Amino acid sequence: MSSLAPPDPLSAKLSSALGDRSANALKKAFGMLTVGDLLTHYPRRYARRGELTALSELRVDESVTIVAEVIDVTERPMRQRRGSILEVRITDGQGILTLTFFNQAWRANDLRKGVRGIFAGKVGEYRGARQLAHPDYELFEAGDERDTGPEATKWAMQPIPIYPATSTVASWQIAKAIGVVLDTLPALDDPVPASVRAELRAPDASEHDDAPDLLELTTAYQYIHRPENDGQWRRARDTLRFHEAFVLQAALLQRRHALREQPATPRLPGAELVGFDAELPFTLTDDQRLVGDEIARDLAAPVPMNRLVQGEVGSGKTLVAVRAMLTVAESGGQSALLAPTEVLAAQHLRSIVATLGPDRAARLRPVLLTGQLSQPERRAALLSIASGASRIVVGTHALLGDRVQFADLGLVVVDEQHRFGVEQRESLRRKGAVPPHVLVLTATPIPRTVAMTVFGDLDVSTIATLPAGRTPIVSHVVPLADKPGWWNRVWERMGEELAQGRQGFVVVPAIDPATREDDLDALVDGPADGSVDDGPDGSGVDAIARPPATVAELTPLLRQHPALAGRRIEPLHGRMSSDEKDAVMRAFARGEIDVLVSTTVIEVGVDVPNASTMVVVDADRFGVSQLHQLRGRVGRGGVPGLCLFVTAALPETLARERVEAVAGTLDGFALAQIDLELRREGDVLGATQSGGRSSLKLLRVATDGDLISTARAAAAGVLEGDAALSGHPALKAAIERRLDDSARDFLAKN
Repeated sequence: MSSLAPPDPLSAKLSSALGDRSANALKKAFGMLTVGDLLTHYPRRYARRGELTALSELRVDESVTIVAEVIDVTERPMRQRRGSILEVRITDGQGILTLTFFNQAWRANDLRKGVRGIFAGKVGEYRGARQLAHPDYELFEAGDERDTGPEATKWAMQPIPIYPATSTVASWQIAKAIGVVLDTLPALDDPVPASVRAELRAPDASEHDDAPDLLELTTAYQYIHRPENDGQWRRARDTLRFHEAFVLQAALLQRRHALREQPATPRLPGAELVGFDAELPFTLTDDQRLVGDEIARDLAAPVPMNRLVQGEVGSGKTLVAVRAMLTVAESGGQSALLAPTEVLAAQHLRSIVATLGPDRAARLRPVLLTGQLSQPERRAALLSIASGASRIVVGTHALLGDRVQFADLGLVVVDEQHRFGVEQRESLRRKGAVPPHVLVLTATPIPRTVAMTVFGDLDVSTIATLPAGRTPIVSHVVPLADKPGWWNRVWERMGEELAQGRQGFVVVPAIDPATREDDLDALVDGPADGSVDDGPDGSGVDAIARPPATVAELTPLLRQHPALAGRRIEPLHGRMSSDEKDAVMRAFARGEIDVLVSTTVIEVGVDVPNASTMVVVDADRFGVSQLHQLRGRVGRGGVPGLCLFVTAALPETLARERVEAVAGTLDGFALAQIDLELRREGDVLGATQSGGRSSLKLLRVATDGDLISTARAAAAGVLEGDAALSGHPALKAAIERRLDDSARDFLAKN
């Protein structure tokens, strides 16, 4: 008797269910490989045979699937060559669209006046009229439409699934493929245990008001793809949305449990931390103290800490991390701080050394490791790290190199988590002989639902209050689309600030016309955050058409501007060498440079208290969190902050709305929620699939927070007594099917 588990029907290859030809077409069009991939390709909407689509809403070059009626058919000879053109006009009662077929006169037998059907193709334009050339179509049976019996009424009102399609695979071809699979699909084991379904249905389950009355999985697939009425597909969608949340949360919680099963070296505070706290020239905020206590409890435990600390720009996250490093250093352990850019890594090192003081810094010997160190500097740093002489190590992706070895890696600190993937975090963790504790920092506030969905395997701490002495920042939108004359006023206003002995930043999207900063970071320093990931570009139809501002072009223009005459204006960007960037930042910090014209290389970590003015040119080309981060570079001392968001975005566009939202509030947590609502989870979690299986299908992070909470609680209950899911093979299979390693990495990166 075989002990092998029965095969998972959803993991079966599509070719075994559909044949090679259909399977290959679906693989090429959508990356589908398995039966599960096909069944989770859900309809994007439902039409009816009696429904006529608004043709006036169709856009040129858009691939469409429409329901319409034929109004006339004509055939005419081609002028330049032999053959004929068949033109079929269809209508929705208001607009008209032409279907064009070359040398296919026989189609007139099918496409007769009054016939209705579904038509699919790419919208083109000929002599000012919209058309579909050689569209695919499926006609409704006219005989059934003429029947006035109850079955005909049911048939006419039955929802027709309309699927995301391509120019090569039409919606009804997908529907037919799904139909073939459903006809032979055996009863599926449900990943949501019966006990969970019963609990959610219980009349006294008031805490689960948002949970749906769950269908069996097999029934849910039938109803969402072959509904007889709207109630069926709606109930199926609610069921499958809960399934998605439940499987995702179970995967994250299982990972969290696995991390806690590993042993770690407890790290207890001692004289180093006590002495450091006593010498601080200020008092810790309540939030800093609370988060510090949470970290201290984690470090003292014999299991690895895995904690995310989120906080506003300037809220003191780095200070909290330094206190954790001192706790680890007490027992001879080392801490590694991974920063996304060389500028930020160098800034961190200088800040840590200054914060520790000369005596403590001499004992702990903080060291910097980046990709642009000279060979002698790199060799010395590697030796100091390997010997354990340096108990605090700060670096970029260079820390992940094979030659980097630690004597006793006790703590990994990842700064700006959104710039790194899980694999990079894991690569650094694996350098510890015993699994090190992990502390993840982010100055990009995270809405609760995103934290649950993306960082569900971490404990989350929040520093919401700012230290005393931080002055408010005044923010304004400079709308060049409405007020082009305000361009000069921007530089006059900066000149007024400089006249008071202050300094300013000017941030632009690109280094030169050929290079955006995020393009360069991707080549030099690994993954980088940029407006590509952080939100819509805002260019094109949303803004006045023009190339993005660049460091190379704007720097000389500002040097020549009358309002800035005689001012020391210097560039800073990612193409400069490490020494060049460091020299510029040091000169700016010393007050030897008045204005820094930079890319987003200064987005995080740069701390110059005398800088009062931030001008972001082409602000619509940045995401909400980036704009908030950039604004946080000013107002860091006793000098009032001024931030001017210069944008060519047109009024009442999404790009302009994003910029105005940032200017309207200093609350990063409110902005994070606004950002999520504006962008939806497509940009938060990524718009493309990883391995064909990782993007969310039905779950909406922006609106499904209560559902995600319910699913997380239910998943926690299942895992509490069975973390390996040995008693829940269907859930285990669903996790493996829907959230493999590449998918988990994908979610964390975005």
